[in-house]
Amino acid sequence: MFIKQATVSAPVNIACIKYWGKRNESLILPTNSSLSVTLSQDHLCSTTTSRTCAEYEDNILWLNGKEVKIDDDKRLSTCLQAMKKQRERYEADHPNEPKVSQWKVHICSENNFPTAAGLASSASGFAALTYSLANLYDLPLSDPSDISDLSINARQGSGSACRSLFGGFVEWQMGKDDLHGSDSCALQVADHAFWPEIHALVCIVSDDKKGTSSTAGMQRTVETSALFQHRIQHVEEQLEDIKQAILKKDFDTFAKITMRDSNQFHAVALDTDPPIFYLNDVSRAIIAVVTEYNRVSNAAGGKRKAAYTFDAGPNAVIYAPAENMKEIIGMIIQFFPQPEPFKDPFLNDVIEGSLVPGFNSAVTKRHEVGAVKGLIHTCVGDGPRILGDEHVLFDADGKPKQKTK
Repeated sequence: MFIKQATVSAPVNIACIKYWGKRNESLILPTNSSLSVTLSQDHLCSTTTSRTCAEYEDNILWLNGKEVKIDDDKRLSTCLQAMKKQRERYEADHPNEPKVSQWKVHICSENNFPTAAGLASSASGFAALTYSLANLYDLPLSDPSDISDLSINARQGSGSACRSLFGGFVEWQMGKDDLHGSDSCALQVADHAFWPEIHALVCIVSDDKKGTSSTAGMQRTVETSALFQHRIQHVEEQLEDIKQAILKKDFDTFAKITMRDSNQFHAVALDTDPPIFYLNDVSRAIIAVVTEYNRVSNAAGGKRKAAYTFDAGPNAVIYAPAENMKEIIGMIIQFFPQPEPFKDPFLNDVIEGSLVPGFNSAVTKRHEVGAVKGLIHTCVGDGPRILGDEHVLFDADGKPKQKTK
């Protein structure tokens, strides 16, 4: 039995300029362009093995061990069919190649972080799915324009997935083709090696599934929020400003815009009818801690040293230059004690709770252990990686190695 397969990993991306709202639901065309930072796959990633065989009877996906019939899921099916069409064109140009576009696929995917908890799991997942299929089908991937073209397919699975096909700092251009969405794709602003000093601290406040999904939430926002209309009129200007800040390595401006956009996004969520509450009390306490940290720096004649941002969930991502991360982690541990000592992967040392001189400790209370369930210190990272056979997610019998979580 001939089996063709490909295994890849794809990164998480966390937006600084948020994607929220679609002008075309079926094509997943956004109401504004967005920009994100790709995080290192050494700490956060989705891994996917795609297999095809003439004897397979169904298109099946196993996500963290749970089986899903791809043909019963609109977004999975749309993404798969788009990839099959690209393979058909390849086969037409290479008539001696096997006609694998006509075969069913078995796909196994795993996340090494909580699924559906505001950590962009669908983005990395669909990016890994698309990239693994592109490798399975021998599609061109050597040029950035190839990746931008591929991002159009990933976008139709999950909008933000298009940004996870590049490393570094990535823009998702909203495009102008409302009929086919042919120009709504991802472009790399700068690769991960351009500004490697940018680090991120992920604060896991909740690993539960969101009460309101992103898909349902943004549709309600578009239909009911008056603030939303104001946001889409001004967000493009913020996008251009943050791109310039990245290219100039101007963290102060990068931080200002990142926090402002996060605040505006959650204000729009609150302005939705009925209102959507993605942040909780712990989330707001983290905002207070970062705000006070920046105030102390400003009072001493310095600039912003950290930037918080929240996607559609309570988990915080704090961006900062690497040199500030020990102070930031110390502050977070001071107010949100961890159940186990936190050994930093970059410093290779345990970081204790502490505050910088001049910090007003009254900005929030010291929370109970478990209010922040975990910390992940990571950095800006590269795009999808092709993995070897030792990373294949199927066992010898063609079943997922991982059991249902």
